[in-house]
Amino acid sequence: MIKTVRLRIPVIGAGLQTEFVGVFLKETMADSPIEFKLSNMPSDGISAVKFGPNSSQFLLVSSWDETVRLYDVISDSQRFKYSHSAPVLDCCFYDAVHSFSGGLDKTLKMYDFNTSTDQVVGTHTAPIRCVEYAPDVNMVVTGSWDCTIKLWDPRNSSLVGTFPQPAKVYTMSVCGESLIVGTAGRRVLVWDLRNMGYVQQRRESNLKYQTRCIRSFPNKQGYVLSSIEGRVAVEYLDPNPEIQKKKYAFKCHRIKENGQELIYPVNAIAFHYGYNTFATGGSDGYVNIWDGFNKKRLCQFHRYPTSIASLAFSHDGSVLAIASSFMYENQVDKSPAPDTVFIRNVTDQETKPKSL
Repeated sequence: MIKTVRLRIPVIGAGLQTEFVGVFLKETMADSPIEFKLSNMPSDGISAVKFGPNSSQFLLVSSWDETVRLYDVISDSQRFKYSHSAPVLDCCFYDAVHSFSGGLDKTLKMYDFNTSTDQVVGTHTAPIRCVEYAPDVNMVVTGSWDCTIKLWDPRNSSLVGTFPQPAKVYTMSVCGESLIVGTAGRRVLVWDLRNMGYVQQRRESNLKYQTRCIRSFPNKQGYVLSSIEGRVAVEYLDPNPEIQKKKYAFKCHRIKENGQELIYPVNAIAFHYGYNTFATGGSDGYVNIWDGFNKKRLCQFHRYPTSIASLAFSHDGSVLAIASSFMYENQVDKSPAPDTVFIRNVTDQETKPKSL
């Protein structure tokens, strides 16, 4: 059953806190949505899920069990698996037949699905936290806890350059020819991947607590940033003061129980490439879909068994991969729910702005 719910969400923008009222769809556990669990899951926590370029069929999954796996979500089958010597924290596709991955072994690997072989591309001096492919400049980008960003040429697996950051890299997002980096200390840096000689913009997160995830709008106008304290900020890259007035932040992934408000980290953000709407996933086990430009929540899915660790829309926006994986946020769960990736076919009703 789908319920239509009216809600008031506090919104902080341009130094003011306001409220916007939205109507959104809330799905109850009694529903039978077009959703299923992938088979043959990793044996430890899931760190990232990424769909292949221009495909809603192939999904890359990295895990704390030291593996990276390629799934065919149409046939619900695991097609490939390769290993690192330590937990893998992130992965990405370079093209339809090559992936890159890195993690606690400090090593960037490339895997060739055609030949079923992997090779070490290079290393950092501390764990690799983020791995992204920047198609506009044809480079693989890694961000590390060694406080550097490295650029790699995937054509010959060579290091292009190393670029110091002010602190450990926690998250990053490619935005066309730009790179948005979130580090410890709530810092945000905007780099031009064509000219890494200097930082284009230095910012500080508008959220008071540690940055958890940054993802850029597909239209390249800005980015969404989430924190460990149940908040999300919508930011714009254009420094024009009139544009900056549009930025705002809002509370989410909070649950009231027994008269208390429980506040959860917002671990994951994923954009719908067609509509510029985005999904957030929190340690409360919920996934919400938001229209960031119109400040509306479009829908909320049923509660998943445990924390949402990662989210990914397919390129055409028809499928959302949802990684439900206990993240040890507060204490060890003696019997955590199994690490699972849910594949959900999403509709325009759930993802399309009401103004379109």
